[in-house]
Amino acid sequence: MTTNETSPIIDAPKKTSLTGRIVIGMISGILLGSFLQWLMPSGTDKVLNLYFFDISLRNLFVDGFLEVVGQIFMASLRMLVVPLVFVSLVCGVCSLKDTSKLGRIGGKAIALYLATTAIAISFAIFIALMVSPGEGVNMPTSSSFTGREAPSLAQVIIQMFPTNPFASFAQGNMLQVIVFALLFGVAIALSGKAGERIASLFEDLSEVIMRLVAILMNIAPYGVFALLATLFTTVSLETFGNLIVYFFVVFFVLLLHATLTYPIILKLLTGLNPLIFIKKMRDAAIFAFSTASSNATIPVTLETATRKMGVKNSIASFTVPLGATINMDGTAIMQGVATVFIAQVFSQDLTLADYITVVLTATLASIGTAGVPGVGLIMLAMVLEQVGLPVEGIALIIGVDRLLDMTRTAVNVTGDSMVSIIVAKSEQQFDEAMYLDEKAGQAIEDIDFHHLKDEQGN
Repeated sequence: MTTNETSPIIDAPKKTSLTGRIVIGMISGILLGSFLQWLMPSGTDKVLNLYFFDISLRNLFVDGFLEVVGQIFMASLRMLVVPLVFVSLVCGVCSLKDTSKLGRIGGKAIALYLATTAIAISFAIFIALMVSPGEGVNMPTSSSFTGREAPSLAQVIIQMFPTNPFASFAQGNMLQVIVFALLFGVAIALSGKAGERIASLFEDLSEVIMRLVAILMNIAPYGVFALLATLFTTVSLETFGNLIVYFFVVFFVLLLHATLTYPIILKLLTGLNPLIFIKKMRDAAIFAFSTASSNATIPVTLETATRKMGVKNSIASFTVPLGATINMDGTAIMQGVATVFIAQVFSQDLTLADYITVVLTATLASIGTAGVPGVGLIMLAMVLEQVGLPVEGIALIIGVDRLLDMTRTAVNVTGDSMVSIIVAKSEQQFDEAMYLDEKAGQAIEDIDFHHLKDEQGN
């Protein structure tokens, strides 16, 4: 029997990925901005005579449509910062329901996660300052920058604690919001049935906010197009040379953190052979790279920690999901390099106190950075605002950020497994013979990889 019907699967158009759409938006914006710059050289304007009207191209396209679309996108980024950090952070702390775990295992895990994040961003800032990826661009910014008097370290620490948390929310003082969220989350975790009801509400709120993030990331290509088109009416294509340097600096620091920092910490605190750890992390790291989502990789990371590394499930089932929420070393590295890059691009000097603020903010904010693609850019907007840098600079790096996002996720899940091993060994919940057996858990089974990829949120 013959039929003229065609398969809907074959005929269905293939949807362009978010990464592809962002790259298309980035290239289109750069081309349009460069064209408008050629059409309207610096200090001039182009007026079109249409019928009885004289229309300024700059007013129509640059200061009008493109400026409006770009600024709406940036406002959307800022809009999500406070609710995202507060709700995600409360949910993460609420997972510490067992008070004994809260005081012992939870304390060890959180301390290690925060320590590695602080090391990561400090290392990133140090390397970025040495390489100077944004030096020489001298990009103009829409708002004038006036240097602030540098506060002392004591003042920075004191100002982390809010006197009025609602005022902190309204003013967007993220350090105070983070501290209040930590205290509030701990109180919920220790409040029994009442705390469980509130925790359930926050989990639902987290789902809604994650949906908002997904919506924002889907309109990101249009925002990137408008922002870059506006920027490149005054910026030459030579800026791309600096962007390539930025990309490789971030990639180099990510690679160094995963293959040097983690193995050294593991060797110092456990005495285990770090080469075995790196070999056994290969499958989980590759899967994390392909999904760009720490949350989507949780089942694979759990299997790796328990069946390859020798971590008992009683520890791994606690530390791995916790790490997917609060361990964002890769994002912190991006934020450190991006802060230096954007400051240099806009010719704005940061003081030592500013860099300390960046380290503290990014380290604490990592607890509230949910393990889904794209959230790091929202966190970067917060970090930039904390030190008075123009948030518009995000448009320069967003095009390559999705490529780096995959590498960041691989680094994050490697850190989750490393911390799980250290905590398990300190609690005598670790099978060293399994860790030393290089064939242990060679094939990760019973995991529906296709289902996981469908749920990653891209």
